[in-house]
Amino acid sequence: MKKFMDQDFLLETDTAKALFNAIKDKPIWDYHCHLIPQQIADNKKFDTITDIWLGGDHYKWRQMRTFGIEEKLITGDADPYDKFMAWTKTVQNLIGNPLYHWTHLELQRYFGIYEPLTEKTAPAIYKKANEMLATDDLSVKGILNKFNVYAVGTTDDPVDDLACHSAIASGTAKIGTLNTKVVPSFRPDKAIHVDAPVFKDYIAKLAEVSGEEIHCPKCVVRALEKRLDYFIEKGCRASDHALEYPPMTAPATAEAKAEELKLAKIAFDKAMAGEKPAQAEADAYRSFILCGLAAAYRNKNVAMQLHIAAIRNNNPSMMAALGPDTGYDGSHDKEMSAGLASLLGRIEEDGGLPKTIIYTLNPKDYYAIGTLIGCFQGAGVKGKIQMGSAWWFCDHKDGMEEQMKVLGNLGMLSCFVGMLTDSRSFLSYPRHEYFRRIMCNLIGGWVENGMYPADMEQLEKIVSGIAFDNVKAYLA
Repeated sequence: MKKFMDQDFLLETDTAKALFNAIKDKPIWDYHCHLIPQQIADNKKFDTITDIWLGGDHYKWRQMRTFGIEEKLITGDADPYDKFMAWTKTVQNLIGNPLYHWTHLELQRYFGIYEPLTEKTAPAIYKKANEMLATDDLSVKGILNKFNVYAVGTTDDPVDDLACHSAIASGTAKIGTLNTKVVPSFRPDKAIHVDAPVFKDYIAKLAEVSGEEIHCPKCVVRALEKRLDYFIEKGCRASDHALEYPPMTAPATAEAKAEELKLAKIAFDKAMAGEKPAQAEADAYRSFILCGLAAAYRNKNVAMQLHIAAIRNNNPSMMAALGPDTGYDGSHDKEMSAGLASLLGRIEEDGGLPKTIIYTLNPKDYYAIGTLIGCFQGAGVKGKIQMGSAWWFCDHKDGMEEQMKVLGNLGMLSCFVGMLTDSRSFLSYPRHEYFRRIMCNLIGGWVENGMYPADMEQLEKIVSGIAFDNVKAYLA
């Protein structure tokens, strides 16, 4: 029997072990996450492991609810120790769930605790972890240094003033001089989803901060591009878009584009009048804005990320009680290949695609994405159009292996830009180690089975690229 989560955790062959040892200390480029810039600027120290572990982590909240824990001990105002014990009881029963591994990797890497978290060990673990969290070693700055985090890409709205990013970059924030680059990512979802209730008020705010009058879809693109320029001044290297599905997009003929703009204007006018546009109108609007922004991204060397196939806020009563991003989202099953093909084709015909990373929350889409990205690659950028990493509900061992196998079968795994945390927690950095172990074990298994030569120099270039080098070059 193998030891529990020892130094060879998930590494089943000698080749896998050698490859992981070659890259285990590579830097981390966490190019998509939901860390709070204010907490970075303030060099926040967390009072308890409960605060840093459970605050905002809807992955954990979902499983606590599944185990029957009352909401007061999840998102409520219960005592932090009681919340920690509720999580402990849940953890003991999370066999087969990646949260079990993440929890114990975090205990090992942050706190030097190698015993399993159980109701018996929990009191001592709680005490030791809290004592360590009070030190500078586990302040935000200490954590970023400890895990050799090269850069962090936060997720920011175009109307944000990015004051925290300015202070961090200038060294005037409380955190002082920071080795880690902290850059904003441009996420204009509220300006794109014309059928959302917040659209009208949001457009007023966008007009205010951009200094642009907004009375049509073209005005929206101009205002967003102006804000994009501001984001780029602050170091922005990537945008991000959340889409249930890619909208069917008009061909790049004058007639078709004129009809799309006509429908987009109808959608915009309805939304500004407090009415909900028809789906075809809303999709035309989304298509128009996405194509306009894609041109800006291409011209300004900003990568475009498309996160597809989440169906959100599915429990109305809990949405009313807790708001969005609290653990009530799911994987969507809408058709996406025709819409994605039309969107990519239109952008390419209009002048060329920017660097683009496409994620899905439903593995049924892997073959569509894996084949379509091969239709739009281009000279000068290795892996210009990417199949994004196993995301959200897919970022477990089986999901990561499936995504990499499909990418390897249909494209070039060696060009892959690798893992991101997509997390709100500063304790999430061992997820990069988890990914690297799984990736090295997968490739190592291929080598040991005679499917690729045991050329360690070449293999180390491949795994180093996937771990860090590819994304560093991609976002340069």
